[in-house]
Amino acid sequence: MINKKLMTEEDIKLRFITPAITMKWNIDHITMETKITDGKINLKGNFVFREKPKKADYILYVNENNPIAIVEAKDNNHSVSFGMQQAMTYAQMLDVPFAYSSNGDAFFEHDFLTGFERQIPLTEFPSLEELMVRYQAAKVLSDQGKQIIGQPYYTSQNTYAPRYYQRNAINRTVDAIARRQQRLLLVMATGTGKTYTAFQIVYRLLKSGMKKKVLYLADRNILVDQSIQQDFAPLEKTIHKINFAKDDPITITSHEVYFSLYQQLTDREDEEVEDNEDETVSRLATLFQRDFFDLIIVDECHRGSAKKDSNWRRILDYFNSATKIGMTATPKETKYISNIDYFGEPIYTYSLREGIEDGFLAPFRVINIHTNIGEGWRPFKGQLDKNGQEIEDRIYTNSDFDYKIVIDGRTHEVAREITKYLKSTDRMQKTIVFCANEDHAERMRISLINLNSDMVKQNPDYVVRITGSDVYGKSKIDYFISVSANYPVIATTSKLLSTGADCKMTKLIVLDQMIGSMTEFKQIIGRGTRLREKEGKTHFTVMDFRNVTCLFADPEWDGPIEQDDKFDKGGPNPVTPGSVTPPSPGPEKNEKPIVDEYGCTVIVIGKTVSIYDSNGKLLRQESIIDYTKSNILGSYASLDNFISKWSSEDKKESIKNLLLERGIDLESLKVEQNMVDVDDFDFICHVAFGQKPLTRRERANNVKKRDFLSKYNGVAREVLEALLDKYMNTGVYEIEKTEVLKLDPFLKFGKPSKIAQFFGGKDGYLQAIRELEEELYKVG
Repeated sequence: MINKKLMTEEDIKLRFITPAITMKWNIDHITMETKITDGKINLKGNFVFREKPKKADYILYVNENNPIAIVEAKDNNHSVSFGMQQAMTYAQMLDVPFAYSSNGDAFFEHDFLTGFERQIPLTEFPSLEELMVRYQAAKVLSDQGKQIIGQPYYTSQNTYAPRYYQRNAINRTVDAIARRQQRLLLVMATGTGKTYTAFQIVYRLLKSGMKKKVLYLADRNILVDQSIQQDFAPLEKTIHKINFAKDDPITITSHEVYFSLYQQLTDREDEEVEDNEDETVSRLATLFQRDFFDLIIVDECHRGSAKKDSNWRRILDYFNSATKIGMTATPKETKYISNIDYFGEPIYTYSLREGIEDGFLAPFRVINIHTNIGEGWRPFKGQLDKNGQEIEDRIYTNSDFDYKIVIDGRTHEVAREITKYLKSTDRMQKTIVFCANEDHAERMRISLINLNSDMVKQNPDYVVRITGSDVYGKSKIDYFISVSANYPVIATTSKLLSTGADCKMTKLIVLDQMIGSMTEFKQIIGRGTRLREKEGKTHFTVMDFRNVTCLFADPEWDGPIEQDDKFDKGGPNPVTPGSVTPPSPGPEKNEKPIVDEYGCTVIVIGKTVSIYDSNGKLLRQESIIDYTKSNILGSYASLDNFISKWSSEDKKESIKNLLLERGIDLESLKVEQNMVDVDDFDFICHVAFGQKPLTRRERANNVKKRDFLSKYNGVAREVLEALLDKYMNTGVYEIEKTEVLKLDPFLKFGKPSKIAQFFGGKDGYLQAIRELEEELYKVG
């Protein structure tokens, strides 16, 4: 028999570990090499790559819903317990109570229920029944609890199996409800599938008989309609959207899942409007008894329901006997508002940081753009605005622009930078421009249309304002958030798209408003976090014109959720409507001064690109060109050194690829710098070493002036002249490839092998290409 020490990990698994497990476990309860995460997506400049996903060697299941143990294998050169730390990490991620490690000699067990560890022989690996006895004894499961464990998820060809964190959220929730917990809070980052998780919870509770009537509450129609049409579609035959004007109290009882806006149930559009509690109760009573619903799900519960004296809270109080589940990406905890006060501590939290680390959410880069007036602009003495009114003499900053004063040139410059970025990357990428207010969103729409008239000519919905008062814009929301609809491409907004809207394909988020609330900031960033790799979305960009991304440095960005020490737990909130989160810029004036482009010239004076880790910690921040320069200088000590390396490379594209690995996409940078007609060689020399760049045409003409081609005759000369023309259009990389000879205009000369004969054979042709390149890059 082969010595165990010489066996690979796979051999150890095959010969020892798998037989020991399958001796006690049915193979239907085992999965191997199970992918837990998708692997973090990393950004290096414009280069994107995934890390390897986390995989468990063995996962053992009670049933398809509930994993109960993790087993990690190592080869026999490691100790029995060597894989325990890894097994424990995976076990904690998957919420399983038992973790095992093995090297083929024995098993090592960590019991999370007791905290003890022990070594056990291969032949004594515990069976499913043994683990369940230990689990049920520790958890003291009720009959209802045991029943819900066995209730399966909804599965179909169109519904994916829950990810590990969704399964954790579902299992913890149904388990808590089985234990008669009445209020629960689930905190899951935007883009991680809160609504899908809610659907699976509802499905399991309905099918198990634990709940019979469910109310799903939201505060925006788009959230209700999205949920009904997408994640809750499998329950469409039992779903009803509440409509007080049409619903009959008798027939309305025939459904299982009810969707409604808070506003419909209170008959109030604004939660801050003074309301008579009796009126709310009377309205609800026309359709529903107080005990009609036994489960209420509150979507985006950081909004109205977080305030204890809000009209929306009265709905929850009316249906007092129902179990309530609050769901949000951004729980709100302030002096006056608290999700924890009502729903309790989160029963499960899956943060943006975890989502990015696991590769389920898109990472992002931030481009901060600084204008010459960002830190302050002061009108000259007696300066008048466009309407002939004198402008108050003081210093205006980013907190004032578009809130207290309008600078036309600034709006245009912001729009110009957005357009410039889109032209250098992808003009059809979904873009949300967050503006100070609706008026600002309209002015931004006009500027973007005029700067992108060629695209607007193709489709007038290329740029659309989507705000609360814009009926046309609101009618385009479904198209904007659709994965399949191309238009609208750019949406200018103020608040409407900041929360809830499922903008799956958003690749660019533009911040041109002041943000004083971390909750709102998280919600806005969340508009870009969804991944759609098949459709080409692997990451997104945040373009910041107001320096609001400094909030990434705030400990609250992705820190623990804690109740505010000053929160008053007794009695109604001692605040007046509208005072909860005062906007940082202060109240707007009804008539703001408007300064035209002649009264204030606005220019961009600098850009920095920032890459953050998943904790919001700054990894790198520098100007895009400086980053490129520092990386080139890190590879090539001097201009002479670079020229020598370039000249010695048989394939110049290897240098381009080296820079690409460091996150430098030369093509994109050349577009950004308006240097697309410049050779990569010249661009590198220009950026890193300050050399004056030549265009490809200028280099090709220099070769012709030096009469290099005169030493070739006939077809050989015609081929080289055609290669020079090809170089002018596409660059040096194409002429280095022999495949170019299979394309026009070389086809008229015959096959590549025949063309090579005009140079005395393949070696002669390659030598001619090397000499041509030497002439192209000759100095002087």
